[in-house]
Amino acid sequence: MSTGPNRIMDDFAKLMTDAAGAAQGVRKEMETAFHAQAERWLNSMDVVKREEFEAVREMAAKARDENDALRARIEALEARLVSDGK
Repeated sequence: MSTGPNRIMDDFAKLMTDAAGAAQGVRKEMETAFHAQAERWLNSMDVVKREEFEAVREMAAKARDENDALRARIEALEARLVSDGK
């Protein structure tokens, strides 16, 4: 069993370790509460999530490409009709 200054230092080290663990627990709890509150706030503002935005952006790009292809096809068909009509 430790006695004297060593025991005091051991007790102090244990106290500091326990305090650091408690502080880390409080920090983690505060982060969780903050993230939950921020998510509630963003949801109430109807903010779009990045994943949803990226998905819609990809869909729009694909639709734009399809429109360009269809426009080119229509122009080719119209040109063919004009040349066949002459």
